[in-house]
Order: sequence, then C-alpha cells, then structure tokens
Amino acid sequence: MNQQTKKIAAGLLGGLLAVSLTACGGSASPGGSTAAGGSGSSSGAGGATIELAISKSSQDSIFVQQDLLDAFEKESGIKVNLQLLPAEQTATVLQTKLAVDETPDIVQYNLASATTDLNLERNFEILDDEPWVSRIENKEVLSAYGHVYSFHLSQDTGMQGVVYNKDMFEELGLAVPNNFEEFLAVCEKIKAAGITPVFMPFKDNWAANVWPAAAFADYAEKNEPKLFKELNSGKKKWSDIPAFADILQQQYEVYEKGYTNGDILSDSYDMAVGKFLNKEVAMMFMGDWLIQNVNDNDPDMNLGVFPIPYAPDAKLGASPLGGQLFIPKKAKHMEEAKQFFEYVARKDVAQKIIDEQKFVSNFSDVTTPELPAYKQEIVDDYITPKQTVLTVDAHMLVDRSELYRLLQDEFAGGIDAQGVLTAWDEKFAQLMKDKEIEGF
Repeated sequence: MNQQTKKIAAGLLGGLLAVSLTACGGSASPGGSTAAGGSGSSSGAGGATIELAISKSSQDSIFVQQDLLDAFEKESGIKVNLQLLPAEQTATVLQTKLAVDETPDIVQYNLASATTDLNLERNFEILDDEPWVSRIENKEVLSAYGHVYSFHLSQDTGMQGVVYNKDMFEELGLAVPNNFEEFLAVCEKIKAAGITPVFMPFKDNWAANVWPAAAFADYAEKNEPKLFKELNSGKKKWSDIPAFADILQQQYEVYEKGYTNGDILSDSYDMAVGKFLNKEVAMMFMGDWLIQNVNDNDPDMNLGVFPIPYAPDAKLGASPLGGQLFIPKKAKHMEEAKQFFEYVARKDVAQKIIDEQKFVSNFSDVTTPELPAYKQEIVDDYITPKQTVLTVDAHMLVDRSELYRLLQDEFAGGIDAQGVLTAWDEKFAQLMKDKEIEGF
C-alpha cells in the first residue's frame, strides 16, 4: 500500500512538473494519433439520455456548460442530463448510488479523492484503450494503480492558498503576509476599511480543509518528512502532532476575531465569485480555480494567490488535478458515455475549450494558449523555483469526508482543534482497518 501511495504521489508530482515545463515552454508539441481527432464522434444510440452526476458546487465545470451539451446532442442525438448532488453530501450520495442500481453514466469527481472515497478500482471503468488516450501527454494526472481511469483536457494542478484582491491590497497599502501575525495585521486593516477580510463558505465543509491541507503538508515536508508515511502505517496519530492543532486553531482564530463573514456555516462556495465581484471580501482560503471563475465574469478583476501563512516562508499548496470525469462499471449507457468523452476530446472541440479556459493542454495536438497573468505568476513565483508542496490530499488513503465534518463542527462550537484531531484519529483508524492496511 505504501508503494501504491508513492506511485500516486509520483504521478501528481509529474503533473505539476508538466505544468511548469509546458507553461514556460509555450504550447504543447504537435503530433500523436488522430484516432479521436477526426471529423466527428462515433455514431451512438440517437435519442439516448446519459446521466452525469456532479456536485452543486462544481456547476461551473467546463464539462456541463449548456453550449457544449447542446452541441454534443445536436451532433450525436444523445442528451446529457445533470444530477446535481448536495455539495456537503456528494461523497455519501455517490457511494450510495454506486452500491445500488442508481448508477449514473458519468461522474465528475477528483481522482485523488475517488481512489479513497469511491473505491476507484471496484467501481469505475479502465479507459486505457479509448482512442483519445493515445494523444494524452501526461497520463499520470488521469491515472491510478497503473491505469487511466479518468478524463480531462487539462494537466493543470490546482494551487491552494489565500486568494486575494491585489488591487485592494495596493489601495490599502498592504503587503502579502509571510507569517500568521502579519496575516492577522492585514485582516485588521482590511476590516477597518469596512471590508470583510476573509470569506469562509463552510456550509460546504470541504472548504474548511484548504487551510490545513496546505499547512499540514508544508509543516511535514520541512519538519517531519516521513510524517505521512508514519500516519499511514499507524506509527503516529494525528493528535500526536502539536503543530496540527496549532494550525487548526489559527484558522478558527481568524473567525473568532471577527475577520470573516458572519454566517460561515450558512454561506456556500457558490457565493464566492459574487463576493469578489462585488468587492465585499478581500481574501479566501481556496484554489486558484476561483480566480479563473471570477475572471470569467470580470476579466479586469486583479486576483492572485499566496501561500497559507501559518508559518514563515510557507510553500504554495499544490492539489492533485481535480474535476475529472469517470464512467462507472455499472453505467447503463456505457458506449454513449464513452462517446461523450470522444466528442470533448476531439481536436476542434478540445481546442475551443482550452482556448477559452486558458488550460495547459494535455493533448499532443491541442495547443496551450498564452497563460493568464495570474497563472503565469504562479509558474514564475512558485512552480519554477520549486516553492510548492503537494497538499495532504495526495497522501491520504481513505475517505476524508468525516474530517471535513469535524472541521465544520469546530466552527459550530462543538469541538476544539485538539478534539478535531482526536476524533479524526478514531475515524481514520477505523477507515484504515476497513481497508486492511497494515498497522491498523
């Protein structure tokens, strides 16, 4: 199992390197098979409807935009129906659907999470032999256990830290903070200007994990390089690491000091774009995908991202590539689902999407456009000088949804930072035992 973890982490690191090389070197090189790049997708069962399950918090996904779905239906006769799942219950709902005869034909999820949350090997189709796979430049970001299980056009890894309004910082004379004390001072000045310093949309409990996911990983890399191996072998417990409790307490302190929105357990991620567009907030603990979402609505919004400032000189968190599409083994319309992948992967369709989204292309015959300023800045300031660290998600072997709920409980006042870790120890041990991992 440790070897499996190493393989997955190595693949994620490979994807991160590819982003750096491709972004710095310009467009992807031409060439490769044209099997999925022809004049049209293969013929399918006209009139069929395929079900695509996706979290409500991911409705901005490129794969569910109505113009794409309409174009696919017009050409193939196949309709795509969206199953919007409650963001805070996405994993649980999908686990139930996969266990009974309600399996969707396509699922959007994160690969790293699918290996743990959704039992990837048991529940999802291996896609190694699909025609578009021969054109993929970096298979690792779509693969686990030696096989391609997922589909995406991009090889971008999401960067996680503090997304912030750069113009607002400049107007208020603020510098990017390099430690927690400086961060609190920045929050105080923003609050004094009548602006909410930090938006916390913790109704979606996964959002509460952005701060610790990056900070835990940075701490481990700099202080205990073998820490995640020891946690995954039962040699250490999460509650044994005082720094982890301190990091959780820091995030709570930002809320406790009044530097956040008041209704953090009622406000959801889908409100974030509007908050930034209306200049109601200055910062948010989130991935750089939020920047793109805001810029899609207002290209003049000048946002950036800096590392979680839990300690001096922290590295920027690098999350595994997310938002991949998967086909369950029990899909009722397997061939039509595969046809949708073929259509989106087709050179003309993929190029249009990648140009619009400013993705780093993962297809050999699809060109990477000039990167947006914020993304080029990430490449120059963090990726190229190797100032990134894979978040905790890359090291986890089990479902993390219970940890997210515990983090949410902390802000509800039901548990403190140390209590979160102690409760997670118990749940983590049971999950690892259920997977028959040595040491538990």
